[in-house]
Amino acid sequence: MLEHSTFYIRDFYMIFVKRKIALKKTLFVLLLFVSILTHAQSVRKYSNEFMNIGVDAAALGMSNAVTASTGNVNSGYWNPAGLFRIEDSEASLMHASYFANIAQYDYAAYAKKIDDRSAWGISLIRFGVDDILNTTQLIDSQGNIDYNRISLFSTADYALTFSYARKSQLKEITYGVNAKVIRRIIGEFANSWGFGIDAGLQYQKDDWQFGIMVRDITTTYNVWAIDEDKFNEIKDAVEGQNQDLPEDTEITLPKAQLGIAKKFEFHYDYTLLAAVNLNMQFARTNDILASDAVSIDPAIGFEFGYTDLVFLRAGVGNFQNVVQLDGSTKVNFQPNIGLGFKYRGIQVDYALTDLGDQSAALYSNIFSVKVDLSIFR
Repeated sequence: MLEHSTFYIRDFYMIFVKRKIALKKTLFVLLLFVSILTHAQSVRKYSNEFMNIGVDAAALGMSNAVTASTGNVNSGYWNPAGLFRIEDSEASLMHASYFANIAQYDYAAYAKKIDDRSAWGISLIRFGVDDILNTTQLIDSQGNIDYNRISLFSTADYALTFSYARKSQLKEITYGVNAKVIRRIIGEFANSWGFGIDAGLQYQKDDWQFGIMVRDITTTYNVWAIDEDKFNEIKDAVEGQNQDLPEDTEITLPKAQLGIAKKFEFHYDYTLLAAVNLNMQFARTNDILASDAVSIDPAIGFEFGYTDLVFLRAGVGNFQNVVQLDGSTKVNFQPNIGLGFKYRGIQVDYALTDLGDQSAALYSNIFSVKVDLSIFR
């Protein structure tokens, strides 16, 4: 009896030590996060905004409420902890057009299981506007209009992300990190390099799923190189305008997403995934819940599935307080819908965003494809 009691005490002690170590690590990260926020209160609210558009038509159809439920190759963007759920290796592609096809958004990703405790992934995002007319030299030194002096240039933002996910010693918890390299180019006028880190965590208990994702947890620092000769061309194009060089550095503040999701099964053939996100920015914005410390934009998404073959999706998010011409305030929101098909490891998804034109954003047609590469073996 004494021997059994000794084993019980030892096991209890080991569990206590492991949980204490995990708690210390969590507290350390939270303290680091708070100190960063305190230090960064003076920087701009919006930077590298192309990184907040989203990827994967399946997630966009659910209004991005996938922080807790994501578990495929696209988890590198939504929550790197979800990469652990892939079974072998996966690849994903997405294309979307914005602003009446003026801007093109492209995304590609690959992820692979390392072993039964970890996985890794890589992804690339490009958001750009091509063939922009440069008319700064349209009028020559004699005051004559010369259309041959018009040139074309492109402006594009790139993000290369390396992701890693691992299962913790507590089997219900997985965590992941992203290392991001940001490249932004404005023709020959200016370009920048940036670097940032994201961190995510997921917890599963029975049919419930919980997740947290902190973007730019160390802040993302962009350094710009501006061609002064090209800038002088812009400065002289409109008298009295653009007389000073813009800032050559910018810092992206951290953002956090908290998510909860649950999947329901009906008669084995039908499923319903319900998910809620709280998207937080640590500054005052037009979000529906806003303060000087934090602003919160909720999002709700649903996915109805039939035999893991056909999926219907809907969601609503992007709740904003918008000031009208008469000075009153109106709450705008963005509804989305989506459709998906999955067959033998190949999944094709479609999303129509901003259904009904309830927000200031324009609707967009988004397509994506995801492939389980193990089917080729």
